Amino acid sequence: MIIDCHGHYTTAPKALEAWRNQQIAGIKDPSAMPRASSLKISDDEIRETIVNNQLRLMKERGNDLTLFSPRASFMAHHIGNFEVSSTWAAICNELCFRVSQLFPDNFVPVAMLPQSPGVDPKTCIPELVKCVEQYGCVGINLNPDPSGGHWKEPPLTDKWWYPIYEKMVEYDIPAMIHVSTSCNPAFHTTGAHYLNADTTAFMQCVQGDLFKDFPTLRFLIPHGGGAVPYHWGRFRGLAQELKKPLLTEHVLNNIFFDTCVYHQPGIDLLNTVIPVRNVLFASEMIGAVRGIDPQTGHYYDDTKRYIDACGLLSDEDRHAIFEANTRRVFPRLDARLKAKGL
Repeated sequence: MIIDCHGHYTTAPKALEAWRNQQIAGIKDPSAMPRASSLKISDDEIRETIVNNQLRLMKERGNDLTLFSPRASFMAHHIGNFEVSSTWAAICNELCFRVSQLFPDNFVPVAMLPQSPGVDPKTCIPELVKCVEQYGCVGINLNPDPSGGHWKEPPLTDKWWYPIYEKMVEYDIPAMIHVSTSCNPAFHTTGAHYLNADTTAFMQCVQGDLFKDFPTLRFLIPHGGGAVPYHWGRFRGLAQELKKPLLTEHVLNNIFFDTCVYHQPGIDLLNTVIPVRNVLFASEMIGAVRGIDPQTGHYYDDTKRYIDACGLLSDEDRHAIFEANTRRVFPRLDARLKAKGL
């Protein structure tokens, strides 16, 4: 089975974006604030967006299953207050749940949280509980920078975040550490802010001792870990100077990386530096990089091709990356598949 652990509903019906624009307008003019119930999206509209986009590409590329969460750049936690984020998260999570209901063999939901800058993370718990218990979400996306590029929150190792971690451990679910839109013009959203955040999250974990408090906590760092594999020697050296254990002991029992790296040399590097057991297949298809590579004639985000062509990997390694690692990191997904006899 080929499991893509990083998918977003980037092709949602246009009515969703229109509703969101009305909500944003309503922040300044409360009389314009729409009700959640005013958003009408039919099952047929959802089917059309999925069949003609994600599902078509999955079939063309040989991918079987996608872990599916709301569009990352649309989370935009810096917009409005907690009430705004709470309503928006609930709408987006419900849509991904509906996708999973309409296409149960192809999509499994992952939840966004209703984060808001400076607001206690425990306010996110009701939405997290609902998504796990009612929608069957197998993981969450956690934004380490709800301010949208200004980094006003404490590091991920701070006890500020512990209410979310406690719930993650209780439910045995991982978090993909994924920022949203940058509102800081110094940082392009997908070319700089995302990769900065991936690198920053990893370094925060190196500096701290979070996994001593939560030995079963699991983070998935997307986009191949940002700069982490390329600068592995730097991180090893910094951990040594900080008097931390070797990285294999300090963080690699808890931190995993996906394969959203859009060229062969990058995938080869990832699999040279990072142990196979810590690499999960992903493409983030119809995401940040949607074009065709003129050097290969294939889509940049057709990452399965890179794994297939990586001469460093054995068939056993490929099975781990494509399926086994994801089932291990997402136990609720594994249980769901086993219930289907898979």
